[in-house]
Amino acid sequence: MKELIEFIVKNLVANPDEVKVSETDKERETVYTVTVAEDDFGRIIGRSGKVATAIRTVVKTSAKKLNKHVFVKFEK
Repeated sequence: MKELIEFIVKNLVANPDEVKVSETDKERETVYTVTVAEDDFGRIIGRSGKVATAIRTVVKTSAKKLNKHVFVKFEK
């Protein structure tokens, strides 16, 4: 899952070297925190959050096939 998020985000930003994805496991869920350069943050969120929503949808759909609950958070 982490590789999928990295692949998507690195192809959207201008500074792919600054993309970091961290994974935190909780009881029944996994939280992925995506950190990008401050200049790229707007590209990841998109207008009205459409890009972020699309990324979350792709990740949740992939996770559902594995019977996992995932959340994706974005940070500067």
